[in-house]
Amino acid sequence: MNETETLHEGRFLALLRDGRWEYVTRTNSSGAVFIVAVTAARELLLVEQYRVPLRARTIELPAGMMGDEARFAGESLADAALRELEEETGYRGARVESLTCGPVAAGLTSEMLHLVRVHDLRRVHDGGGVDGEDIVVHRVPLDAVDGWLLERASEGRLIEPRIYAALYFVARDESRTTPAPHTA
Repeated sequence: MNETETLHEGRFLALLRDGRWEYVTRTNSSGAVFIVAVTAARELLLVEQYRVPLRARTIELPAGMMGDEARFAGESLADAALRELEEETGYRGARVESLTCGPVAAGLTSEMLHLVRVHDLRRVHDGGGVDGEDIVVHRVPLDAVDGWLLERASEGRLIEPRIYAALYFVARDESRTTPAPHTA
């Protein structure tokens, strides 16, 4: 095992080297939370925003960092999910269900992704994020989401692949709660 060397540390990220391997780590966060939120009308909540590293607009799940500011230090996964969902989309949730956890990009960062589903949504404001995030909220009917995503991609938006993981969990949950057809 090599000694880890800090090559550069900024406000939010540190660039580290361990032997020949260079990677980044968050300096002030305990992980990233990605939120699957489906309204009572069966609409998937998605957000759109300009992402500087990509120089493009992206379609993503609502998401954010856990404990990334001093006032949120030590916040739980559920608290971070509820806070980020409301900030970005304007929807308040009542219950958080953990779906899965794993590395965001194992060859690039030590950051861990927590995919959660927030239940019992109610709209409390328009959303849009904080501090100039300029987030556009999309409520996409589940029955039309595939075509909607293809259309956004054809317009030049980049589609965050975690949306497809979210749709897997939504479909899995719906198949568990849908009664089997009655046969005679």
